[in-house]
Amino acid sequence: MSIYVGNLSYEVTQEDLSAVFAEYGSVKRVQLPTDRETGRPRGFGFVEMETEAEETAAIEALDGAEWMGRDLKVNKAKPREDRGPGGGGGGRRNNSFSRRY
Repeated sequence: MSIYVGNLSYEVTQEDLSAVFAEYGSVKRVQLPTDRETGRPRGFGFVEMETEAEETAAIEALDGAEWMGRDLKVNKAKPREDRGPGGGGGGRRNNSFSRRY
Protein backbone atom coordinates (compact mmCIF):
# COMPACT_ATOMS: atom_id res chain seq x y z
CA MET A 1 0.00 0.00 0.00
CA SER A 2 1.06 3.55 -0.58
CA ILE A 3 0.11 6.77 1.21
CA TYR A 4 -0.83 9.92 -0.71
CA VAL A 5 0.42 13.15 0.88
CA GLY A 6 -1.06 16.30 -0.60
CA ASN A 7 -0.83 20.05 -0.09
CA LEU A 8 2.92 19.88 0.49
CA SER A 9 5.17 22.90 0.55
CA TYR A 10 7.18 23.21 -2.65
CA GLU A 11 10.35 23.34 -0.51
CA VAL A 12 9.84 19.87 1.02
CA THR A 13 12.47 17.22 0.29
CA GLN A 14 12.30 13.43 0.33
CA GLU A 15 14.40 13.50 3.50
CA ASP A 16 11.95 15.90 5.21
CA LEU A 17 8.97 13.73 4.37
CA SER A 18 10.76 10.55 5.37
CA ALA A 19 11.67 12.04 8.76
CA VAL A 20 8.04 13.01 9.50
CA PHE A 21 6.69 9.57 8.60
CA ALA A 22 9.52 7.75 10.41
CA GLU A 23 7.89 8.82 13.68
CA TYR A 24 5.17 6.26 12.89
CA GLY A 25 7.33 3.36 11.64
CA SER A 26 9.82 2.25 9.03
CA VAL A 27 9.68 4.19 5.78
CA LYS A 28 10.44 2.03 2.73
CA ARG A 29 10.18 4.66 0.01
CA VAL A 30 9.29 8.30 -0.60
CA GLN A 31 8.39 9.75 -4.02
CA LEU A 32 7.97 13.45 -4.80
CA PRO A 33 6.80 13.82 -8.42
CA THR A 34 8.12 16.81 -10.32
CA ASP A 35 6.73 18.74 -13.26
CA ARG A 36 8.17 17.40 -16.53
CA GLU A 37 8.76 20.81 -18.03
CA THR A 38 9.98 22.86 -15.07
CA GLY A 39 11.43 20.15 -12.82
CA ARG A 40 9.69 21.77 -9.83
CA PRO A 41 7.86 19.69 -7.20
CA ARG A 42 4.14 19.27 -7.86
CA GLY A 43 3.01 19.73 -4.24
CA PHE A 44 2.21 16.11 -3.44
CA GLY A 45 4.03 12.86 -2.80
CA PHE A 46 3.76 9.21 -1.91
CA VAL A 47 5.15 7.32 1.08
CA GLU A 48 5.41 3.56 1.50
CA MET A 49 5.88 2.11 4.96
CA GLU A 50 6.86 -1.34 6.23
CA THR A 51 3.45 -2.42 7.57
CA GLU A 52 -0.18 -1.48 7.09
CA ALA A 53 -0.48 -0.73 10.82
CA GLU A 54 2.30 1.87 10.51
CA GLU A 55 0.63 3.42 7.48
CA THR A 56 -2.72 3.60 9.27
CA ALA A 57 -1.11 5.27 12.30
CA ALA A 58 0.63 7.83 10.09
CA ILE A 59 -2.56 8.61 8.15
CA GLU A 60 -4.59 9.08 11.32
CA ALA A 61 -1.94 11.30 12.93
CA LEU A 62 -0.97 13.44 9.94
CA ASP A 63 -4.19 13.99 7.95
CA GLY A 64 -5.12 17.63 8.51
CA ALA A 65 -1.95 18.35 10.49
CA GLU A 66 -0.17 21.64 9.86
CA TRP A 67 3.38 21.21 8.57
CA MET A 68 5.65 23.81 6.94
CA GLY A 69 2.75 26.28 6.97
CA ARG A 70 0.27 24.01 5.16
CA ASP A 71 -2.53 21.63 6.21
CA LEU A 72 -1.58 18.17 4.96
CA LYS A 73 -3.97 15.89 3.12
CA VAL A 74 -2.96 12.31 3.95
CA ASN A 75 -4.83 9.18 2.87
CA LYS A 76 -4.45 5.82 1.18
CA ALA A 77 -3.23 6.28 -2.37
CA LYS A 78 -5.61 5.14 -5.07
CA PRO A 79 -4.22 2.90 -7.83
CA ARG A 80 -3.04 4.84 -10.84
CA GLU A 81 -5.51 4.73 -13.71
CA ASP A 82 -4.32 3.42 -17.04
CA ARG A 83 -4.43 6.43 -19.33
CA GLY A 84 -3.73 4.49 -22.49
CA PRO A 85 -1.36 5.47 -25.29
CA GLY A 86 -0.87 9.00 -26.50
CA GLY A 87 -1.21 10.85 -23.22
CA GLY A 88 -4.81 11.98 -23.74
CA GLY A 89 -5.96 15.34 -25.05
CA GLY A 90 -7.82 13.66 -27.88
CA GLY A 91 -10.67 15.15 -29.78
CA ARG A 92 -10.85 17.11 -32.96
CA ARG A 93 -9.22 20.46 -33.35
CA ASN A 94 -11.27 23.21 -34.84
CA ASN A 95 -9.13 25.24 -37.22
CA SER A 96 -11.38 28.12 -38.09
CA PHE A 97 -8.61 29.76 -40.14
CA SER A 98 -9.44 27.73 -43.22
CA ARG A 99 -12.88 29.29 -43.73
CA ARG A 100 -13.46 31.34 -46.86
CA TYR A 101 -15.73 34.35 -46.81
